[in-house]
Amino acid sequence: MRRLVVALAVLIASVGLAPAPAQAAPGFSTAYQRIPGAGGTEIGAVVLTPTGQGAGPFPLVVMPSSWGVPNLEYVGQGSKLAKAGFQVISYSSRGFWDSAGGIDIAGPPTVADVTEVIDWAAEHTPADTSRVASVGISYGAGISLLASAQDPRIKAVGALSGWADLIASLDPNETVNLQAVAALLALGNLTGRPGPEMQTLQTKFISGDFDGAVADAKALAPVRSAATVVDRIDANRPAVFLANAFEDSIFPPTQYTDFFTRLTGPKRLHLAHGDHSTPEVTGAIGLPNEIWDELAPWLKHFLTGADNGADQESPVQLKSQRNVWRGYSDWAAVGSPKTSYLTKPAGLSRTGALQANASTGWSNGIGAGVPTVADSGVVLVSGALQGLLSIPVGVAIPFVDRTFAGVWSGPAYSSRTVINGTPRLHVTVTPSARDTSLFAYLYDVDALGVGSLVSHKPYTLRGATVGQPKTLDFRLESTSWEVPAGHHLVLVVDTVDPRYLGRSKLGSTVSFSSPATDPSWLSIPVA
Repeated sequence: MRRLVVALAVLIASVGLAPAPAQAAPGFSTAYQRIPGAGGTEIGAVVLTPTGQGAGPFPLVVMPSSWGVPNLEYVGQGSKLAKAGFQVISYSSRGFWDSAGGIDIAGPPTVADVTEVIDWAAEHTPADTSRVASVGISYGAGISLLASAQDPRIKAVGALSGWADLIASLDPNETVNLQAVAALLALGNLTGRPGPEMQTLQTKFISGDFDGAVADAKALAPVRSAATVVDRIDANRPAVFLANAFEDSIFPPTQYTDFFTRLTGPKRLHLAHGDHSTPEVTGAIGLPNEIWDELAPWLKHFLTGADNGADQESPVQLKSQRNVWRGYSDWAAVGSPKTSYLTKPAGLSRTGALQANASTGWSNGIGAGVPTVADSGVVLVSGALQGLLSIPVGVAIPFVDRTFAGVWSGPAYSSRTVINGTPRLHVTVTPSARDTSLFAYLYDVDALGVGSLVSHKPYTLRGATVGQPKTLDFRLESTSWEVPAGHHLVLVVDTVDPRYLGRSKLGSTVSFSSPATDPSWLSIPVA
């Protein structure tokens, strides 16, 4: 594996990334290096050094690779940065490909590797290590955020499709994202060498000890989540550039919006439609890309002081499914919540309403443990289809079996309406089993009853008192979605989704209700 990466690095250098003559236009040289990481563990890196741009020193951009991807991941974008006057080091994260050590799931040694790479650059390249950025996609994004809490030399961060809260991402509301976890474990074993933490976790996961695996993950997660150390990041005040996809099936957006809100230094948040990494992956290999086209000036401004206006743009940038970007001063400004109350599902269709006035005193029971046609789609596929081809996860609302799902329908919009922000569901449920999983879906539905998935979120009741009402108040995933005139919103809540490790038991039931003292409602943020 190491030999393959080295050979590819040499090949790329020979066909397009070789240094330009010193007298020519600004260019860069390329070298493959073995850099001592934390504890002396060797890290395989591609080093891109500016040429024809003076002797330096040059601001440094360190780029840890994504999960399962080698150091060649960023060479295309790295070449652009090197031509623009940045010293660039793109490296394979610890335990993967040509880097030694074991995969520790962004543990302290992996985070410390960033500091070791910076130290190495100070001795072996013309880098100015008082002006450093750490930039990465996915795993590299999480590592970069964590490193910015540890190393005050990091003045800027580019964290694309990453996580700030590991448990909120992979175990939302006590519901394991089964497809995502399985995909990550499989890719890690295929492209790297699991360390002790990962080995223990995956052994329990594969053997069916899911509770044990979740317990291990919860113990590991705090030190591996930037949300835990946001105060230290704020103290160091790096300029943090965050980007993510609304349909990201591994690291969903709401955990990022929460983290963004807590940051007090210079910050920017870009959210667009797509799945994990799809909004920015083309830019990593050097193709035109709107996320990287915004990130590069951000790095230039905060590492060199260039007066390019990067600090003057609206901090929050949202792109709707109609490919319209809109800017906002902060996350609180993206939409105003509009509350609709749930009514009792009734009639032949057993459909409730979403209406302006509270409706109380009703109850509606469904069977649990049986799937309906409503679901969140397939990890890494469904979101990509939405982002790249505008093909949403769809459903025919009339075919959603009301025996096993609660369905509530709102009025048709008289004009185009932009849903911007985080929908929120408040509902009272009564389970007949101690463990029950619920899955809430929000659809944009046309006159024929065909729905496009706008947002969703799971919620698992664990150890509930059988027959005892429990009020749930939880957020769906953030979105920016344009609902055309004539369309309406539909809320569906059922108990099975193939993406998640659900706990609903066949033969059990769950009832939805709206007590007089606490009506059930759905809040939709509208721009």
